[in-house]
Parts: sequence; structure tokens; C-alpha cells
Amino acid sequence: MPIRRFGGHRSLVSHSHIPKLSYGYTRMNISRTGYRVFSANSTTACTELAKKITERLGVELGKSVVYQESNKETRVDVKESVRGQDIFIIQTIPRDVNTAIMELLVMAYALKTSCAKNIIGVIPYFPYSKQCKMRKRGSIVCKLLASMLAKAGLTHIITMDLHQKEIQGFFNFPVDNLRASPFLIQYIQEEIPDYRNAIIVAKSPSAAKRAQSYAERLRLGLAVMHGEANHSESDMADGRQSPPLSRTTTGHTGLELPLMMAKEKPPITVVGDVGGRIAIIIDDIIDDVDDFVAAAEILKERGAYKIYIMATHGLLSADAPRLIEESAIDEVVVTNTVPHELQKLQCPKIKTVDVSMILAEAIRRIHNGESMAYLFRNIAVDD
Repeated sequence: MPIRRFGGHRSLVSHSHIPKLSYGYTRMNISRTGYRVFSANSTTACTELAKKITERLGVELGKSVVYQESNKETRVDVKESVRGQDIFIIQTIPRDVNTAIMELLVMAYALKTSCAKNIIGVIPYFPYSKQCKMRKRGSIVCKLLASMLAKAGLTHIITMDLHQKEIQGFFNFPVDNLRASPFLIQYIQEEIPDYRNAIIVAKSPSAAKRAQSYAERLRLGLAVMHGEANHSESDMADGRQSPPLSRTTTGHTGLELPLMMAKEKPPITVVGDVGGRIAIIIDDIIDDVDDFVAAAEILKERGAYKIYIMATHGLLSADAPRLIEESAIDEVVVTNTVPHELQKLQCPKIKTVDVSMILAEAIRRIHNGESMAYLFRNIAVDD
């Protein structure tokens, strides 16, 4: 009678030959049946991150074609069978956000109708994340997008540094919100000379918790900027001129509301000593850089001799490269969650940190049914 042995199976691969990666991850070839990785965009800039992820996983990028018809309709052709498999769709968001969303929706629905078992969207930068709160008579577009993705067939999402963590509640399926802070902290420690003489700066009070998380892990001081630059049309739709100064008497006159004072923010001030220090501004998104340029000028006036900006998502819209190049900012460090190769050619101050490693590890763990807790170790709640 054969003897049955219980316990873990011995690996056929010698662990001494597996090259180690940063943060304890290992390069693991899991090229086995049961899952495929596709890119929802066929352009070179957008498939670069997908290729890096598949190289770390040791698999080939799935065969598909995504293109625009002459009438601008999006068409997706999946060139291989996906029946009964876990499918990971990697979609980086270029400047044409709405086209990228349609590509993701159409591909997800094509895979759903092709009988894929699970469809997981890998969306490093989640679009419309700033529109997650109600403003006047607007809408919460982020909630709408979450509903559209679920309807198209997505069953899980991997993303990175959501603008507000509460966005995860918009979805009726799991969302893994990874963090880029370990990679940015490693860049600070390895690439900024004399970083022990630095101070972490929050560009606004709303960013203070994130900046405090960086400061505590780096054992550095913290400064907070308050107020805003005097722009001619600086977010005047936020209600600071409402209600109007003259009270109208139309309608029901029996209800007397107290007269509210118009909101007014003071000029930019810095709470904390930055004199003779390296100032490192921490944020999650850098898009229009006017506020960052204004903050850098204030920090220079207060005595900071070098200014770095650290952000997860480098959208760098409009004239951002030119404004950065002409400003007091010494370096802008972003991750490759958003394609920005063109902006780097226009401005050598822009540096990139690769986060494909953690995205690949998340894909591997989800497919194998392993815990994701390892990817969140030493991550603060406010990070």
C-alpha cells in the first residue's frame, strides 16, 4: 500500500538561483496555465509598463489589438482563448483619459463575453479620482466610473495611491490600493545627498497626514504650508462667493438665515523652519504645477537651498514641463503609473521611479490566492 505523505511539496527550483528584488520580492516565473495579462492600449508609451510587469512575472503579454475606427469608435480584438482563466488588464491613463476608459470598458466586456473566469483591472492611476465629492450641482463622477467598470465585467481592481481612500467604497468588488511610498522613500535615501538635512513639506493642510507619514519613517522634521497663491481665477467655484453679499427677499420671507461671511484664504505661509534645509514636498498627484511653483518660491524665500517634489502620479499637463524647468524646483520625482516620457524630454528635472515590481507581485499573489498583507507592511493608515 503506497505511503501518503502530507506537507508542503519541495520546490523543483533551487532557491539559491532566484534573483532577489528590492523590498524582499523575488523574480518568480509563474508561467502556468490559468491566467493571462493583457494591455488595454496598443500605443508604445502605454504598453511600456505592461511589458515590465510581464517580464517580472516571466509571462508573455496577451495577444490583442486595440484601435480606433475612422469614426473614433473603440474596437478590441482578443487574439487568444481566455475561457475559464484569470485575466489581468493593465491600463495606464494617457492624456486622452476618456478614450482610455472606453478601451478598458470595451476590453473588459469582450473578455466577459469570452467566458473569462475573473477579470482584474490593473489601473495604477485611477482616473476621475479628484471628482469623488459633491460640489454644488455637479456629480460624483468617480462613483459613476466604478459602476461602469462593474457593469463591464471587472471583478477586482489593483490601483495605487487613490486620491481619497474612501473611493474604495464606491465599488461592490475588491479593490487593492497599493502604496508607492516605499519606492519614493528609497529614492530619497539613495539619491538625495545629505537627506538627513531635509525637511518634509506638506503643500496644504490636507496633505499633512501623508507628509507626516513620510517624515516619521525618514526620521525628519515636518513643515506645513497654509493659504494659497493669488491667482486671478483660483478655484472661484468652491463657494467662497456664496451666498451673495446682498440678501434677496424673493420667495418665502418667514425664514431668516444668518448672513454668512464669504470664505477667504490667506496668502501662503509656512508653519515650520525650512531655513538651510532641503525641502521635500510630498503629494499624490502633480498635474497643473502652478501651486507647486508658487510653493517652491515661498520655500526659497524662507531659506531652503534645494527643493524636491515627490508624487506618485505625474500627469504633468499643459505647460508643466516648461514651468518646472523655469522654476526654483530642483527635481520632480514621480512613478511610472502614468506615461510621461515626452515630458521628461522637455524637462530633465523630471525623474522616474519604477513601480512595476509591486504591481507584478500583486498580480502573482491574487492569482495564487495568497495574502496581500505583505505588500502593506510598515504602511501607515494615513499614507
